[in-house]
Amino acid sequence: MISRESRGLYIQLFSIHGLIRGNMPELGRDADTGGQVKYVLELARALGEHDDVARVDLVTRLIDDRSLDRDYARPVEQLSDTVRIIRIQCGGRKYIRKELLWPHLEEFIDRTIRFLRLQKDSPDLFHGHYADGGYVAMELAAAFDAPLVFTGHSLGRNKRAKLLADGLTEERINRQYRIEDRIRIEEEIMRQAKLVITSTQQEIDLQYGLYDNGRQPRFAVIPPGIDLQTFYPFYDLQMDSDLFSEEVKQTRLGLFNELHRFWANPEKPFILALCRPDRRKNISGLLEAYGTSRELKAMANLAIFAGIRSNISTMEENEQTVLTNMLLQMDRYDLYGKLAIPKKNDFASEVPELYRICAESHGVFVNPALVEPFGLTLIEASACGLPIVATNDGGPVDIVANCSNGILVDAAQPREIAGALQDILVDEERWTEYSNNGINGVRRHYSWHAHCEKTMEQFRTLLPGVVYPSEQEEEVNSAPSPVSFGRRLLKVERLMITDIDNTLVGDSRSMQQLFALLHTHRRELAWGVATGRSLELTLEAMTEHDFPMPDILICSVGTEIYYGPDLRLDKGWQQHISRQWKPERIKEALADFPFLVFQEAEGQRSHKISYYLEEKNDRLARIRQRLLEMKLRCQVIYSHGQFLDILPLRASKGRAIKYLRYKFDFPARHVMVAGDSGNDEDMLAGQARGLVVGNYSPELEHLRHRANVYFSSRAYADGIMDGLVYYGFV
Repeated sequence: MISRESRGLYIQLFSIHGLIRGNMPELGRDADTGGQVKYVLELARALGEHDDVARVDLVTRLIDDRSLDRDYARPVEQLSDTVRIIRIQCGGRKYIRKELLWPHLEEFIDRTIRFLRLQKDSPDLFHGHYADGGYVAMELAAAFDAPLVFTGHSLGRNKRAKLLADGLTEERINRQYRIEDRIRIEEEIMRQAKLVITSTQQEIDLQYGLYDNGRQPRFAVIPPGIDLQTFYPFYDLQMDSDLFSEEVKQTRLGLFNELHRFWANPEKPFILALCRPDRRKNISGLLEAYGTSRELKAMANLAIFAGIRSNISTMEENEQTVLTNMLLQMDRYDLYGKLAIPKKNDFASEVPELYRICAESHGVFVNPALVEPFGLTLIEASACGLPIVATNDGGPVDIVANCSNGILVDAAQPREIAGALQDILVDEERWTEYSNNGINGVRRHYSWHAHCEKTMEQFRTLLPGVVYPSEQEEEVNSAPSPVSFGRRLLKVERLMITDIDNTLVGDSRSMQQLFALLHTHRRELAWGVATGRSLELTLEAMTEHDFPMPDILICSVGTEIYYGPDLRLDKGWQQHISRQWKPERIKEALADFPFLVFQEAEGQRSHKISYYLEEKNDRLARIRQRLLEMKLRCQVIYSHGQFLDILPLRASKGRAIKYLRYKFDFPARHVMVAGDSGNDEDMLAGQARGLVVGNYSPELEHLRHRANVYFSSRAYADGIMDGLVYYGFV
């Protein structure tokens, strides 16, 4: 367990998809394991070193897949004394691409809340990366009344435009990428975010600017940094022999052997490209530029590291198309002996040496992507002393403006790419100028230290009441803020849930005494109501009887859970009970029973169908039989001799309480449920401590001999207080 300074900041970063681990991340393994993995890992480590930060959690998905390393199945991976990777399981254990994760994000949120409850601490700030991480951070920030920070990396509207330009139909894009859901959620994230961090101004203007809410959040342009101890200049190896460790020697020898087996003349300088096999990375444009330039082929070799590949025929369609085309172009332009296309590389150990080997050859690094939101590989290469050639669309514009370290081109014009590469390779003075400028410019503009200082300046404005270690001598006066339901339910030890009619309500004097008792013990005891009423009718009853706001409201016979004081709906519960729920088919199946009369509109909910029914002549049995014949899996609940409720199979007041126990990690012995009638039986008969008030209905008599059900001799709220004392809750 990480020890946390009482006044340091606790930050959670959310990067859910892809494969994330601290040691030797498999960057480029697939489309979901790219530069953002490196970004969040280095950001987490850098923030963790800041004096005003006590803890950083990088929260991602737990994957227990036999085809992958066991590292991804570790619930906690310690990166340093203050930084750890937290892995939360959702959507099963197999590795799946990010578009398939959307239906499982509510489960991720619930399990993250459970994790926070177990550690009895919650972050001061939630920072989401990509749309899925942004959604999770948004929901948790709302639950814990904490600021939401968002870094989009790439956005759905841009992706849709590019896919349409590639010839895909709207239908296929929505089916494969769930793009409409993603855009809708990105709009909501932008509406709620207190801060959006981008790497360039171009992202704000040309990406966020496409959204209805794209001008709403506060933006901060803070370029990412790089690890300067890893990406040091190529000439350091010549000046400092200690850098030539055995590991470095072995890495360099392996790279030389791998490259030289492709090249007929390995002594030439070489042009280096490093990217995923994606159409937008424009590998075909680079190959055309090189393959059609006689001068370029004569003066330099070419090396393209296009991710990790094994059997091209088993890869995803996009990657398969790009790699197949790469091999065809190699043959078309007869690049044998000139083009190196290794099948894999280790980003952690090999890539920095690859940059330095290229710089030693007086080569050039090229990023031929048609659009590049930022260009992390450009600053890595520059830090090692490599001049660059890159697109004039996106982040490279800022990088070259800051560093004067290369040439920008229209990447859609192969001749421009070839001309820029040739200009740098033939002009030794220009090569040296770009090389030195890149080294110096990256240190000045793109260090993680500079990034974190700017980031912390922004965080301080979001959390004005926090006293940081560097400010401990200063006296800060701030009014206490209201406690959110998330923070409250993390701190309390016990929970009491009660039915309303004839349990909580019935005797005004004892009810007000109970409310006073609950207020006295509010630090250790949370409370809620469970009722068949809709939310609106529940609020009416609360107003009529002068209720204080409960911590939890379980409404509509357990199909809805809300949290006070802002009545936030539990979306995770809604998703959980939606499985196999087919309300329209249920209504059709029961439409020809004339004795069924729909209740009023306020009684109908998305997960509850309600009728009036006078039970006679086995009508209830006929209803159950019809639903069984139609294979409609649901619950049929009949109460008070007139009300028929049909619910999802997973829904009930008892199941809702079980869900809450799991989500907030309340042991069964620390939860008491109170009721008076058969409508409360499923929650009374569960594992929690049951309390039956003295004015109970006879249908509960059979529960009297259960070990975990206490029958009070006192009626209404007085009986609830008796139960709280009996179970040691007060």
